[in-house]
Amino acid sequence: MDVQEVRKLDAYLKRVFGNPKIRVVPRPKKEDSAEVYIGEEFIGVLFVDDEDDDRSFQFQMAILEDDLADVE
Repeated sequence: MDVQEVRKLDAYLKRVFGNPKIRVVPRPKKEDSAEVYIGEEFIGVLFVDDEDDDRSFQFQMAILEDDLADVE
């Protein structure tokens, strides 16, 4: 992912989720993915999918059982 693509993904996620605190950050030493944060909290990874000459992106977010402990 280049800087321009990261900026577009950042703007897209902010708009789709209605949250200006979302940040897309390039991963060190990785060109096929970027990290996603809300404020300072890491929430997931965006991966590039280049198969079949049709570029797309996958957002992967793990939710641990411990994360649900505070939810009623």
